[in-house]
Amino acid sequence: MTEADFTDIARILYDDAGIHLAPSKATLVYSRLSKRLRSLGMESFRDYCAHVAGSSGADERMKMLASLTTNVTHFFREQHHFDHLRNSLLPPLLANAKRGGRVRIWSAGCSNGHEPYSIAMTILSMMPDAAEHDVRILASDIDPNVVTTGRAGIYLSSDLQNVPADLRRRWFRPVHGAPGGSRGATDEMAFEVVDPMRDLVAFRELNLIGQWPMKGMFDAIFCRNVTIYFDQTTRERVWNRFAERILPDGFLYVGHSERVTGPASQTLSYESNTSYRKAGR
Repeated sequence: MTEADFTDIARILYDDAGIHLAPSKATLVYSRLSKRLRSLGMESFRDYCAHVAGSSGADERMKMLASLTTNVTHFFREQHHFDHLRNSLLPPLLANAKRGGRVRIWSAGCSNGHEPYSIAMTILSMMPDAAEHDVRILASDIDPNVVTTGRAGIYLSSDLQNVPADLRRRWFRPVHGAPGGSRGATDEMAFEVVDPMRDLVAFRELNLIGQWPMKGMFDAIFCRNVTIYFDQTTRERVWNRFAERILPDGFLYVGHSERVTGPASQTLSYESNTSYRKAGR
C-alpha cells in the first residue's frame, strides 16, 4: 500500500462518512483491508482504490467502512447514562405518555443494537406497556450489516452478561437452532428480544453527515463514541445538528472521551457524566 493509496482511501472514507483517517492509521488500514483485497482476488491496493472509487464500487465502499470502524458495544455500556435516563429524564416523559403524550429517543450510531435495546429495557422496566403508547426509539447506523443484526434482535448468552437477570428473563426468549446471534455461528445459546421490546425500536440506515429524513424532535439523543472518528469541524457540525433536533430540557448523551464544543455548546450545557441538557423554554 503506497502513500497515494492510503490518501485515496482516507479521502473516500471522509467524503462518504466524515471519518478522518490520520496517517498514523496506515498500518491498521493495511491490516484490515488486506482481507478485503484477498476476498476480491485483487493483488494491489491500487486496483482496490480504483474499484471502490468507481461507479460499481458502492457496495465495497460500505464494506471498507465496516472494516475500518470498530463496533465495540455491549448492553448498558456506560451505565451512568441509563441511570440518568431512568432517574431524571424518563419519569415526567413517561407520565406524560400515559396521558397521550409523545416520547422520542434516538440512538445515533446504534451498532448491533445493544444501545437502543438497553434504552428500551430501561423504559420497559418503568412502563411495561410502553409500546402501546406513543413511545418510540429510532436506532440508526451507517453500516447496513449492524442495522440488520439489530433488527434481527438475536444475541448470544455472553452478550447478555450485563443485562440484569430480571430484565433478561422478561425481555429475551431462548432461540433454539439460531445462527449464532451477533457474532456468527457458534454452539452458544442465543436469545431473541421479545415483541414488546422490538416494537419500541425502529432500525434505519442513516449517514450522520448526510440528509436526515426524519422531521420530528427528540427528547434525548444517544451518540456515544461515534464522533471520535470525525475531525473537529465535522464533529461540531454534527453536534450542532443534534442540538437543533433536541427538545427544550432534553438531553444529548456522548461517549466518555467526547466533549461538546462549537456552536452546540451555546444551547447544550454540561450536566454530569457526559450528559448535556438542552436549554429550556
